[in-house]
Amino acid sequence: MDFPGADVDAAVSGAHRLEEALCLADVERLAAAVLPAGVRDFVAGGSGGETTLEANRAALERVFVVPRVLRDVARCTTDAALLGRPVRMPVAVAPVAYQRLLHPEGELAVARAAKRAGVPFTVSTLSSVPIERITAVGGTVWFQLYWLREPGRALDLVRRAEDAGAEAVMLTVDVPWMGRRLRDLRNRFALPDGVRAAHLAAAPSTAHRRPSGAGSAVAAHTGETFSSAVTWSSVAELREHTRLPLVLKGVLSPEDAVRAAECGVDAVVVSNHGGRQLDGAVPSIEALPEVVAAVAGRCDVLLDSGVRGGTDVLRALALGACGVLLGRPVLWGLAAGGEAGASRVLELLADELRDALGLAGCPGVGAAGGLRTVRRGA
Repeated sequence: MDFPGADVDAAVSGAHRLEEALCLADVERLAAAVLPAGVRDFVAGGSGGETTLEANRAALERVFVVPRVLRDVARCTTDAALLGRPVRMPVAVAPVAYQRLLHPEGELAVARAAKRAGVPFTVSTLSSVPIERITAVGGTVWFQLYWLREPGRALDLVRRAEDAGAEAVMLTVDVPWMGRRLRDLRNRFALPDGVRAAHLAAAPSTAHRRPSGAGSAVAAHTGETFSSAVTWSSVAELREHTRLPLVLKGVLSPEDAVRAAECGVDAVVVSNHGGRQLDGAVPSIEALPEVVAAVAGRCDVLLDSGVRGGTDVLRALALGACGVLLGRPVLWGLAAGGEAGASRVLELLADELRDALGLAGCPGVGAAGGLRTVRRGA
């Protein structure tokens, strides 16, 4: 098939420059040079006026860590555990839809990069590659679930993920429907024929029909497919039907986090969907401390939205998170150089995290939870 996303020649040239990238922002610039504007906006954009999208970064940058000194950090390590399993750093690749928009190998390339980095890869319900091919890569795979209009189909997907070898189920709870993403509406964004939701349809769907006026074909498709009636009863039903660890992604309220723990959830992800759902929602890092305090160790807490470097991971750990999800930066790596690009992003993140831990006086990830933080303007 023709490659629907980045300019292939430019991508090959960009791959040669990956080794010169010194931070995740450098990789994003390489991706921007090869991606069509509509695809770039689909990944980068937020909802509404993108207030929350911008606030995620601003809030992270307001968190300052108080380092400790005179500690032995000669053997500083990023090793950690997520959902009870060892990982080489406290990071999982976030679930992101339709990754073949950015590179022909899509999710397969990122899954291989995640395996090499020793971190979990989360397969989206809207993955453009079926989960069976992704788990065959051999790394740790989690499966992200959107609750569908037909709950039986959702539970069938969970069983399919279990049979394929997934090691956790992550239910996204903040998308009763897709937020108003103005960039996609203005671009009349639709999927090319060669990219589809591999778990949902064998043929082109509404997501492929470009609107005649302003609109998003992808939003129309999710509106037809997702249930806006996902409730705590849905969580209880899912908990009863899977033996795998269960994660809820999209929790910002401490009250919701407590109820999740009471429902037997193994982890919650404090997330505003990267600023792509409710515009004006609290930045995830601002919500994190109250959620951590509320669950009081009854389940793990991860952070998502706005993470762009190792210092951000340190900030999240210092505020009580067990780890973070990384989304857009991995996609920029995929666009810039396929598997090599995604690997470069994860390598840079590991280097930055090790540097941040050592300079903060932490010989390992566990010590970061004892650091004090100061918020600028507080």
